[in-house]
Amino acid sequence: MKEYKNPSKPEWASLCKRPIADNETIVPAVAKILNTVKTGGDKALLDYTQKFDKAQLSELKVTSQEISKASNKVSTALKEAIQLAKGNITAFHKAQELTPQKIETTKGVTCWQESRAISKVGLYIPGGSAPLFSTVLMLGIPAKIAGCNEIILCTPPDSEGNINPAILYTAQLVGITTIFKVGGAQAIAAMAYGTESVPQVYKIFGPGNSYVTTAKQQVQQEGIAIDMPAGPSEVLVIADETGVPAFIASDLLSQAEHGPDSQVVLVSNNARITSETLKELDIQLAALPRKDIAAKALKNSTSLLFETIDECINYSNQYAPEHLILASEKADEWLTKIENAGSVFIGNYSCESAGDYASGTNHTLPTAGFAKNYSGVTLSSFTKEITFQKLDKEGIKNIGPAIEIMAEAEELIAHKNAVTLRLKALENE
Repeated sequence: MKEYKNPSKPEWASLCKRPIADNETIVPAVAKILNTVKTGGDKALLDYTQKFDKAQLSELKVTSQEISKASNKVSTALKEAIQLAKGNITAFHKAQELTPQKIETTKGVTCWQESRAISKVGLYIPGGSAPLFSTVLMLGIPAKIAGCNEIILCTPPDSEGNINPAILYTAQLVGITTIFKVGGAQAIAAMAYGTESVPQVYKIFGPGNSYVTTAKQQVQQEGIAIDMPAGPSEVLVIADETGVPAFIASDLLSQAEHGPDSQVVLVSNNARITSETLKELDIQLAALPRKDIAAKALKNSTSLLFETIDECINYSNQYAPEHLILASEKADEWLTKIENAGSVFIGNYSCESAGDYASGTNHTLPTAGFAKNYSGVTLSSFTKEITFQKLDKEGIKNIGPAIEIMAEAEELIAHKNAVTLRLKALENE
């Protein structure tokens, strides 16, 4: 990790930059994939699956037999862990349901809003070296609670053409059975445009690599909604003298092992904590199975030492991390100052892994500074709000004249007439 001591505010912007993807290569490559799938349908998906995943498939859709067999390949201990997580995630998202509240804005004028599920949604679940079955819970559960009519799931197969059993088991557990063996930008294209096998959806959810993220951003320009620009994972830890270096190092590494383009940041006002944490990083890194990946991520990462906790928090707010860990016994005192973060972990025992798996909050979060203007996935991500209004005779009498005046001022006479006709009809009763 690169170390900085009391960087000046003008330096913060450059320090907040994430690892830069090779957009000159990725953007046109993704555009080509999208167009090929748009015109070539299933054949293009099968060709790309053979090219990128080294899997030769005859069918894209996962069969019911494959889903049933997957359950037997998942250990009892893992099933119980997934079920515990499912319960907590369900409880948290179920509590986000809103009851419509009718408001009489003026006598005779009643307004309210109601949620309606997005009827067709697509979930992208990364596979590869880290098959994220936990993301099936994070996306599938709120989609089911919201009442989405059609939920499809795309995830890449291994070279034998199989999907990780834990992904299939978890999907079945939450009630998703329409699953396709397709990954990468081509999966985003399939869900955006539809193919002979893969249905077109109205909104696409899920994290992924730079190609997946770029594909989501490109199809968004064509009218397909996405959850957020969710790119490589990141964590920022703010630690004072009461932080625990071993815990902090483990949290930094838990994000670094996601991929070489991940970024982790340590911000502290205590030189001892910083020094001991960096030593712990080396010790723990050496024992990790994915140490080569984590080591590459650490090269893109930073440690910053400031004079005060307020400076640490101000830097964090400018960085706007996906995950923010407050490694301190005093963390509760800092909460009102936190402005920008995807999800916040409070105190020395609130490890980021808890949010990734089983605390109940959603782990699909904005990255790359988008926490300044995006929220993570919630129940409302799978719904849209429809407003309603009902005017009775008294209501149109009460607000009609104001509408007439405003419409005439904007020179929209048909708008005015829609009110005038009703008011005259009431006068003639």
